[in-house]
Amino acid sequence: MIDDPNLIVGLKSFDDAGVYKLSDELALVQTIDFFTPIVDDPYTFGQIAAANALSDVYAMGGTPLTAMNVVCFPTQTMDVTVLREILRGGLDKMREAKVTLVGGHSVEDSELKYGLSVTGVIHPKKIITNAGAKPGDRLILTKPLGTGIINTAIKAKTASPEALSKVTKVMTALNRDASELMQVIGVNSCTDITGFGFIGHACEMIEASDVGMILTSSSIPFLSEAEEYAKMGLVPGGTNRNKKFRTKQIELDPSLSPELIDILFDPQTSGGLLISTPQEKSLMLLDQIRKKGMEEASIVGEIVSEPKGKIVVKK
Repeated sequence: MIDDPNLIVGLKSFDDAGVYKLSDELALVQTIDFFTPIVDDPYTFGQIAAANALSDVYAMGGTPLTAMNVVCFPTQTMDVTVLREILRGGLDKMREAKVTLVGGHSVEDSELKYGLSVTGVIHPKKIITNAGAKPGDRLILTKPLGTGIINTAIKAKTASPEALSKVTKVMTALNRDASELMQVIGVNSCTDITGFGFIGHACEMIEASDVGMILTSSSIPFLSEAEEYAKMGLVPGGTNRNKKFRTKQIELDPSLSPELIDILFDPQTSGGLLISTPQEKSLMLLDQIRKKGMEEASIVGEIVSEPKGKIVVKK
């Protein structure tokens, strides 16, 4: 690892993106993310992948400016029209985000993958990391959980049209508005919820901030169909890996259902932001976020001083 005094956020932390200082008033925010299709429709997949990649910049309070496509495509077994639709979906989402596509790179691969490399900007003194949470802060989750479970049901051809519509709306939604609001109102810490699941990313926040966390399970929003599909065993493999990795840090209320526990550890795609904000600002921020269309956003818990490095999940 190369030391550089201008590298403000890099490999030493578990933040969502890297930040490199260019001047006293300007820094670059950089990230990359790509994955295999999680829905059947190519255009929708392109939108989801783009929203997911852009989210890392939003989580740090940055403004994404440019992006490059990252493509792996099986040219021998798949029609190129599929790729065109994926790229069209990604481009439309970039346009919505006011992000300029400047290029990209593609390789032939036996498995289709798509995503973006994103560059944004931020003021060096206004960076929001996962390391600033303070005791007394309230925690706001901006999107409902359960996308991983419903995506598994989609792959199993079990998901209802209603579930598909709901999960698509969640995954294609940008985190831009919540990011802009938290910059205006002021917060202490933020991360976005992706592959490590809600609990996994919450653990990264308390580790980085040297605090503990209390969550109220009844306040945590999730897609109702996720509970139904979890009961059927339609749970992605990443859920159990997330559980195994974080079990020692979690104290779960014994009355919690196995399905709800699965949802808490469910790996998300293009999930919401988990924001740690001072108590006196929490209701104002939540109200503003809901007014922007994120009606299911909720205060889901609080930051505590003890026990450090532990998450207690209450009923």
